[in-house]
Amino acid sequence: MTTHISPLVTVDDLDLMPDDGNRYEVIEGEIFMSRAPGLTHQRISANLFAEFIFYLRENPIGEVIHTPGVIFNKYNGVIPDMVFVSNERRGEIASTERITGSPDIVIEIVSPGAENEQRDRVVKRQLYGKFGVEEYWVVYPDSRSVEIYRLRGSALELIAALAEKDEITSPRLPGFSCNVARIFHF
Repeated sequence: MTTHISPLVTVDDLDLMPDDGNRYEVIEGEIFMSRAPGLTHQRISANLFAEFIFYLRENPIGEVIHTPGVIFNKYNGVIPDMVFVSNERRGEIASTERITGSPDIVIEIVSPGAENEQRDRVVKRQLYGKFGVEEYWVVYPDSRSVEIYRLRGSALELIAALAEKDEITSPRLPGFSCNVARIFHF
């Protein structure tokens, strides 16, 4: 019996992908492709980014970065929708053109489709936990809700499922508070 073993894709291989408007990521040596986000996704992202910017102007404890390349190792490189990197970690992981290590907070806005939800809610959550991301926010445009996961050991555990009436807070962002409804207002 012969077993066919597929070669693993590396982060370096991503540089060879076509510039076709799609996002290419590699997770555990497997390539994932997603299309450019739609307008609803972009509007939610802009609103959330604005909340961070307003907060960080008054509390300069780090920076928020929109759709950065995040490299964990040779076989794991992704493009989250948004990350927060504290000033304490900036020099360590965000001193080049890509982030090379675990951001303090990673945010993904789920694109339509069961495959996208599975990738963000399960695959990426496991990846981020494995590499020590402290907090992970998953934003659901269809239900207008947000799930907040926090690192416990090497796993990100659900600590809050927030609806529009709820407030997003984080120990990584002292004094930050954002009503969930505001990020869906457009």
